[in-house]
Amino acid sequence: MLLLCLILAAGGVLQARAQPDSKGFISVDCGLQGETGYTENTTKLSMAPDNGGFTDDAGTCHNISAEYVTPLMGKSWFNLRSFAAGTRNCYTLRSIVPGLKYLVRARFMYGNYDGLHRLPMFDLHIGVNFWRTVNISSPFAAKFVEVIVVVPDDYVQVCLINTGAGTPFISGLDLRPLKKTMYPQVTAAQGLVLLTRFNFGGDENTGIRYPDDPHDRMWFPWVNSSSWTEISTTRRVKYEADSPFEAPMAVMQTAIRPRNASHNIEFDWEPQPQANDPSPGYIIIMHFSELQLLPSNAVREFYINLNGKLLNRDVMRPPYLYGQASYNTFAIRKSYYIVSLNATANSTLPPIINALELFSVIPTTNLSTNSQDVSAILVIKAKYQVHKNWMGDPCGPGTVMVWDSLTCSYAIASPPRITRVNLSNNNLVGSIPNVLSQLTSLTVLDLSRNQLNGSIPFGLLVRVQDGSLDLRYGNNSDICTNGNSCQLPTKQRSKLAIYIAIPAVLIVIIVAVVLFCFIRRKCQGSINNSVRPRNEMMTSYASGDDLYGDGSLRLESRQFTYEELKMITNNFERVLGRGGFGYVYDGFLEDGTQVAVKLRSHSSDQGDKEFLAEIHHKNLVTMIGYCKDGEYLALVYEYMSEGTLHDHIEGSKLEGQCLSWRQRLRIALESAQGARVSA
Repeated sequence: MLLLCLILAAGGVLQARAQPDSKGFISVDCGLQGETGYTENTTKLSMAPDNGGFTDDAGTCHNISAEYVTPLMGKSWFNLRSFAAGTRNCYTLRSIVPGLKYLVRARFMYGNYDGLHRLPMFDLHIGVNFWRTVNISSPFAAKFVEVIVVVPDDYVQVCLINTGAGTPFISGLDLRPLKKTMYPQVTAAQGLVLLTRFNFGGDENTGIRYPDDPHDRMWFPWVNSSSWTEISTTRRVKYEADSPFEAPMAVMQTAIRPRNASHNIEFDWEPQPQANDPSPGYIIIMHFSELQLLPSNAVREFYINLNGKLLNRDVMRPPYLYGQASYNTFAIRKSYYIVSLNATANSTLPPIINALELFSVIPTTNLSTNSQDVSAILVIKAKYQVHKNWMGDPCGPGTVMVWDSLTCSYAIASPPRITRVNLSNNNLVGSIPNVLSQLTSLTVLDLSRNQLNGSIPFGLLVRVQDGSLDLRYGNNSDICTNGNSCQLPTKQRSKLAIYIAIPAVLIVIIVAVVLFCFIRRKCQGSINNSVRPRNEMMTSYASGDDLYGDGSLRLESRQFTYEELKMITNNFERVLGRGGFGYVYDGFLEDGTQVAVKLRSHSSDQGDKEFLAEIHHKNLVTMIGYCKDGEYLALVYEYMSEGTLHDHIEGSKLEGQCLSWRQRLRIALESAQGARVSA
């Protein structure tokens, strides 16, 4: 069996593939350094090198001792990656299909790589759920561990957990997609861990996997010539298209029967208790096909028993050259297991069996951290190069494996959320990433005692303003809290002044000419023309961080992004009114200032020219800023609680009378000086 294991993984040179191939397969030769992979000789599958990308450079690569290398050994057994540091270290396999069933297989061969002759024992997790304990019993033992699970995300993590019984290591890692209809016992809440997968009959030195099995399951031969007689055929044997197991034809073309026709077929096993499940449940899948064309007077039928009791009430009559499976849907838990195939009283032939799969059941009910939180914190990890035990899922499983410096909240049937991040006193440099705003459940963010610089992101300022976030940023001398304006070093400011001065002079000249032309045209216009708003834009033309020289924010000329407007208006929640330009929304700036946001409607036929014309006279309303962000045009005004100019004029009308222009002008001036009517 050891020799067969080593031969089943043997190999030419190929460029590395960290992404799934055309079949959706990922195969990693753990510990193989460099950028070049190779093709396995037996399967012709490509093997990707392990250059640290799967593990964020955690762990170290080793070769096994030369004394354990044999001529027939597959190349993938020559090396491994070990993890002497950290409690949890993970391989992350990406670009997979969320919600699909996957077979994940890990391989291990110690080979005394460290020269210490210390056989380790450690745990494996699939994502945030326990997979099984790996117990290395011999330096030359080749060990396979396999699980079938539903993967909820577009990536899956295989994590090695140091339990204090030796340094975890891994020799290889495979991922294979399965049809959703296969292995119906596998659900989002339950996975299957392979105990054994046997092909009865055939060459005892030849295992079966890809390409004979398109899903690359490994079928190991089980031959016992003293007790069993082999039956085989070269004819096609196939499963129905909707079969939930699809054992490959090469497996189904061989079978065994008792050498003594009056005997039964029996096999047994003992439970294998795990740390988190001392009495595991088992799923038994048996494959049958009649390989002989029986004469009309011959009958082959038998019962399947477990511990002397019927496992399946139906009598098994294997169909000729067609596969049929017998299995239990729900896990069986016993103190011992003896499966026997017993011929019925009417049977003239002994029982047969072609193949067997035996699984234990594991729960997969632990939920991984909220995906938005994971995306955000991974950006932080990459930006600041955090290596202090930030491996695997940020918040789990449970509270014992939460990343250092994080605090998480947990709720029944909901993914964990990150609520506190403490990155104080870590010598962090650079700006504060806006992605931190995506941590919507964050209540405390401590960035104090670092070397950070730049503005605090607008999204965080809003959270601080509404009281939902405690932001600590003391002892970062280059952080500015304005959100739009930061002081630059002296040398940068002097350069910036030069860059601003020349364009500013040109702009003043241009504006003066435009105003002159505008006033002249206005004076020449007809007295019957209606009053129109002045076509002026109060905009800063400075560039860089210190927009206004004094380091303060001039709200009346501020340029907003569309995302900022969404936050100011709480996603445009409250409508104040509507005009030809579009809707007017209620909003609040980060300092609590109430504003009115006029957003051009997509259905509006007004363009840039009308956008400029929408800016009202500064004596009637104060314009705080504007937005010209791609297709979005908007104006931000100071909010006026006393109503519009129209309201004031209408309210002052005498019943049945019209106001004179003198009365209208007086009302407008009073409104502008007192109530400051809205646009």
